[in-house]
Amino acid sequence: MPPVLELDPLTDPRWPALVNQHPSASVFHSRGWLDALRSTYGYTPSVLTTSKPGDPLANALVFCRVDSWLTGRRLISLPFSDFCEPLAATSGDLAPLFAALQHLAATEHHKYLELRPLTALAATPPGLQVSQTFYHHVLDLGAGADSVYRQLHRDCIQRKIRRAAQEGVVLNEGTTSADLGHFHRLLLQTRRRHGVPPQPLAWFQNLTGALGEAAVIRLACKDGQPVAAIFTAIHGNTLYYKYGASDARFHPLGAMPFLFWHAIQDAIQRGLEFLDLGRTDCDNPGLIRFKEHLGAARSTISYWRAPSSVTSAGSTWTSRWIHTACTHLPDRALDALGSLLYRHVA
Repeated sequence: MPPVLELDPLTDPRWPALVNQHPSASVFHSRGWLDALRSTYGYTPSVLTTSKPGDPLANALVFCRVDSWLTGRRLISLPFSDFCEPLAATSGDLAPLFAALQHLAATEHHKYLELRPLTALAATPPGLQVSQTFYHHVLDLGAGADSVYRQLHRDCIQRKIRRAAQEGVVLNEGTTSADLGHFHRLLLQTRRRHGVPPQPLAWFQNLTGALGEAAVIRLACKDGQPVAAIFTAIHGNTLYYKYGASDARFHPLGAMPFLFWHAIQDAIQRGLEFLDLGRTDCDNPGLIRFKEHLGAARSTISYWRAPSSVTSAGSTWTSRWIHTACTHLPDRALDALGSLLYRHVA
């Protein structure tokens, strides 16, 4: 096997060039996303490659070292990312990268390593097994706005878009401190309903700062009050939806379909070809239906782990005390709990 080298994607000038031209690269590979992971959670991003110093990068496997006193040390490609495709021209290019990552996991005494590819691995690395499976939804925008609108579910989406307009719901877009504040307050309400901690405000501040104009928060407002919001980012020919939040009292207004329809129209006007709606837990039928009512096509994403018997750090969210705390803590305490715990899961 060729020698494998490790580089820093935040400083190596070849990394943005690879991410901008590789067809499998996503927003999760971008320097902005990696920088936000480092700034918010202290995760150290690294890249393994067989390309020699000074040569253009021909292949790459990006990962983060997660070091937590609470949940242990592990290598993840990539934390808080729906997926992270290894970047290579052929499956043969990946074998030395997988082997090098496994060697790092062993020599650095990590609890486990986890790969989160978007597509099925052509050759399964020895010792890795599927640990989790999710649904993934993508909406094709290539046919234009009229065609996409006709694909929207007539009652669950089209009717609610019209209802929002009739009710005077208006759109606000931006990433100002005020926009972030409104978004995070809605996120706190949403995460409380689901019984899980909210992501820290610093994560969204760092994301918008690092991604720049590629990131936008869309707020749906009724009589000046924000009632729903979505966080999206652009990379290449794709608009990525990553976070959504809402005030349940205003769900009948149709604010969330209203926001997605405006995001779709804007993406088409920009010449984008796809709306990536992200991953969904397979046992979340409501969210699955919503994404498919938008006309999105469903596929699956499988995460691979070694050793496969180790429990994911993310299972912390399923504990009874976390769910109880999220349901009953006051807003400030719930926000503090999310800021405390998130860096320990990925």
